[in-house]
Amino acid sequence: MSPYRPDKKILERYADVLVNFALGDGKGIKKGDVVYIVTQEYAKPLYMEVLKAITKAGGHAISQYAPDDDAEFSVMRDFYAGAQKHQLDFFPEKYFRGLVDEMHHNLWIISDTDMALLKDVHPSKIMARAQAMKPFRMWRDEKENRGELHWTIALYGTAAMAKEAGLSERAYWNEIINACFLDNAHPVAKWRAVDTKIRTYARLLNKMKIERVHMKGPDVDLWMTLGATRLWEGGGGKNIPSFEIFTSPDWHGTEGWIQFNNPVYAHGSTIAGIFLKFEKGVVVKATAKKNQALLTHMIKVPGANKVGEFSLTDRRFSRITKFMAETLYDENVGGPNGNTHLALGRSFHLCYRGDPTAVKEKDWDKLGFNSSAVHQDIVSTAPRTVTAYMKSGEEKIIYRGGRFIL
Repeated sequence: MSPYRPDKKILERYADVLVNFALGDGKGIKKGDVVYIVTQEYAKPLYMEVLKAITKAGGHAISQYAPDDDAEFSVMRDFYAGAQKHQLDFFPEKYFRGLVDEMHHNLWIISDTDMALLKDVHPSKIMARAQAMKPFRMWRDEKENRGELHWTIALYGTAAMAKEAGLSERAYWNEIINACFLDNAHPVAKWRAVDTKIRTYARLLNKMKIERVHMKGPDVDLWMTLGATRLWEGGGGKNIPSFEIFTSPDWHGTEGWIQFNNPVYAHGSTIAGIFLKFEKGVVVKATAKKNQALLTHMIKVPGANKVGEFSLTDRRFSRITKFMAETLYDENVGGPNGNTHLALGRSFHLCYRGDPTAVKEKDWDKLGFNSSAVHQDIVSTAPRTVTAYMKSGEEKIIYRGGRFIL
């Protein structure tokens, strides 16, 4: 049976949103900009529309366009099956340095065709490869800190994803269409309106001078430190769809525990039933009901045992109504309780209240901004209340019932 393909008009609107809104921090690309696109063959219909939209906008495209993974053929699975240590550790420095220097935007289109692609690969190999690729991430961060690089991630629904989510491929795509306003004749305008609302809430949070937050609920009792150097961020097209408001806490001040009711689809495998306990900012206990080995090896990666991101989604913003078996969507779901997600690993420098280019690399950790080859989002949709503790000593509930109270 042929893969389900959305109507051409839907794909044209999708490409319009990505190229003329999401990239460029909500402003779209400019004439002469270079967009580096990473995707696979399954997403070809959207990929082709994105190329057309880039050309129409006067930009240039560089692509990493790879074959799909299936039971018979998989470039990634075959690599891990045969790779020796020196091959796992190989980093083509000149190639990636040149790529970072060349591009102004980075667009990933996710289209997983095997949800358990690397389930038989030892986690130590996967984490070794992630660690080897860390400089590529750091160079992109440095360029982003200078305001010279923008990025977004989008989803092209596949039969494998739909099956994992318990949906037909058509129903899965209907969720994508609804979440991204592709059922509207002018989706870019719709995104700009939502973006304005989200940024307004982020500004209100940033005016509050929050020192610490306490998240309490049936699956969590966790304290996190923010402090004077932190900003809340949201909107701007980093991820489509994105309804979340997030920050990167000072990792030193994380205390307590949290468990997650959503599975994590990462590194070609699935981790489910995750429980984390923190003491003095560091994970001291990490368990999973499924794939404990992958979680354990991930936590061992330098910096992956600390929090890099704390995020809340207001259910009034989100148009996502179903579990999608993809973090991009599941970390933005609305529902009765909104959602919370934490990321283990790398922090976001854009959450620094100041000029990130003035901060030396060695000083980020002193400020509580974590550095790691890992940035793993983990999602919970259980109810919780978030209370903010201000520098003045005032206490205020800022999130309850799946919505911000500001």
